[in-house]
Amino acid sequence: MESIERVVLGGGCFWCLDAVFLRVNGVQSAIPGYMGGTGPNPTYEAVCSGTTGHVEVVEVSFDKSVIDFIHVLQIFFSIHDPTTRDRQGADVGSQYRSVIFTHTTEQLTASKQYIKELDAADTWRAPIVTEVKPLGIFYAAEDYHHQYYEANRSQPYCQYVIDPKIEKLGHSWREFLKATP
Repeated sequence: MESIERVVLGGGCFWCLDAVFLRVNGVQSAIPGYMGGTGPNPTYEAVCSGTTGHVEVVEVSFDKSVIDFIHVLQIFFSIHDPTTRDRQGADVGSQYRSVIFTHTTEQLTASKQYIKELDAADTWRAPIVTEVKPLGIFYAAEDYHHQYYEANRSQPYCQYVIDPKIEKLGHSWREFLKATP
């Protein structure tokens, strides 16, 4: 039985998701890319223009014998604001929307159910607007986006936006952290 599962997540800038999920035990890879728009082979510049309909996403491959899908979702929802449509902090546009592209019907069902539970528990002050959709065509981002945080930790965006997410991961999800990123 295959224990590697994949899901594609969008929750703001893909540099953030990439940096966080690469630190999670059981995650085999976190590949930044684009999904959900029109036209083949989108570029960063085209996606950032907001005209292609693509979302900045990260394809997360994880070993479900180490971390299950629900824990992946819990981490995802804890590191971004799923109640803001087409924005995360200062990143504004449909390319930053909150979305889950599922690989299986089980993931689709579990994602929708988890969102219902979060909304019912009034986890946030507003309803969750995260889209849940079946997988589309995934386009890997340009090489310089892969592990961007690791190569650019001194950049202000990394310090002010990504560092707090990694700190939150360390405080809230310590049991899921890899020994080293």
